[in-house]
Amino acid sequence: MTENEREKELNAICLKFLDAFNKNDIDLVMSFFTEDAVYEEFHGKKNLGKSEIRKSFEKLFSGQFGKVRFDEDDTFISSSQNKVMSSWTLHLQISKAHKTMRGLDLLHFDGNLINFKGTYAKAAE
Repeated sequence: MTENEREKELNAICLKFLDAFNKNDIDLVMSFFTEDAVYEEFHGKKNLGKSEIRKSFEKLFSGQFGKVRFDEDDTFISSSQNKVMSSWTLHLQISKAHKTMRGLDLLHFDGNLINFKGTYAKAAE
């Protein structure tokens, strides 16, 4: 596979991953991770393995933050390193209040699965 083909493949995986969040489908989101993946949350908590990552995401999928939608802003891909940096805007609709948060994810891949996800975010607007 050429670097260009791998870049397109990683980009497609990232868009499907983002779409899984927007579908509010935690099982689909979890299917993108290796069993031993690491997820570092924006406030510094480190989650080791799919079980801990799932527990971390359950809050987001529970509805306690209202309706959640992520929009992709920019994506930078290093196909030779199997790494992606994806910036996004998070829209939270809680009752009649709308809030947004900007952030980015650093994603490291093992094959076509994510084995590291580091999230960094700005305060809600």
